[in-house]
Amino acid sequence: MKILVDRDLCEANAICMKQAPEVFRVEEDDTLTLLLEEIPSQFEDAVNEAVRLCPRQALKTA
Repeated sequence: MKILVDRDLCEANAICMKQAPEVFRVEEDDTLTLLLEEIPSQFEDAVNEAVRLCPRQALKTA
């Protein structure tokens, strides 16, 4: 599984980081950093929840 971020939509609300801190990090300058290129199976549920909860729908899985 991979995660795709639409940087034009992302507001760095940190909801994704709360759901999957192993995968997402919001930086001090309010940009989102993906900590993993490929999402291991143990984080898939948390990432799917982060995608579902994203208020701007800036996250997608592939």
